[in-house]
Amino acid sequence: MDPLAETACYRHPDRVAGVRCQRCERPVCPTCMRQASVGFHCPECVSSHSTKVVTGRAAFGRATDPVATKALIGLNLAAFVAMAVTSGQPGRAAGPVFINWATFGPGVATGEWYRLVTGAFLHAGVLHLGMNMFLLWLLGQALEPALGRARFVGVYAVSLLGGSLGVMLLDPAAPTVGASGAVFGLMGALVVLQLRAGQSPWQSGIGTLVVLNLIITFAVPGISIGGHVGGLVAGGMAALGLSPGSSRRQVPAAVGLGGLAVLGLVLAVAGVIVAREQFPVLVG
Repeated sequence: MDPLAETACYRHPDRVAGVRCQRCERPVCPTCMRQASVGFHCPECVSSHSTKVVTGRAAFGRATDPVATKALIGLNLAAFVAMAVTSGQPGRAAGPVFINWATFGPGVATGEWYRLVTGAFLHAGVLHLGMNMFLLWLLGQALEPALGRARFVGVYAVSLLGGSLGVMLLDPAAPTVGASGAVFGLMGALVVLQLRAGQSPWQSGIGTLVVLNLIITFAVPGISIGGHVGGLVAGGMAALGLSPGSSRRQVPAAVGLGGLAVLGLVLAVAGVIVAREQFPVLVG
């Protein structure tokens, strides 16, 4: 049999099938697959049986209102306000909050491991904050309904830690702030999810968005290359175990969350180890 016929959607021959119907075994693309109590069904099997169906952006998960995205934006806003109030300079990265909580290699090396996380909730100015929150809102609206709230937060956390590890590798001596690493990770996760589902990142626009942001990252001075690239790679890795791809079985939620927890722990430990290696005098 023609191999294409095995992987093309039976309703849309020009589209790659993401999964097979659990009832009739016919291959279906992401547009056609309908989530049931067990696996995915095709539209015909859904119409002929009384089955709970989730369609549209929730085809991979349960959440519909991006509550977690709103919460993350709220945390970033609150951290920015705290830094501005304590420094008296809302347009600059300064003050005690910045000094004590920014991602900073020497601090991490001497036991302030929390900086790997807290620095990603601080921002250097209103424009910096606004750009990151705008992208977080756009990406969160696409990813949170697709993954579910818990897994979305897990991907965000893994991306954040990957960005911090990138900072420790490439520029650990510079105090670094911003949610850019986590946001880049969400872009990487969305690219992986679309590819695994047989969709084109270029048609959706996310591929172009990633390329443009990478160009800006390398072209504009003062931007954390390690934070952006580290977050992008970590987010893509996090999404690999969460997409149904071409498998007939879905990864259980608990397994997916466990994998994210392990990956996040590995990245955090690696960040601390790298920081200690970068500043051995401080450790000794």
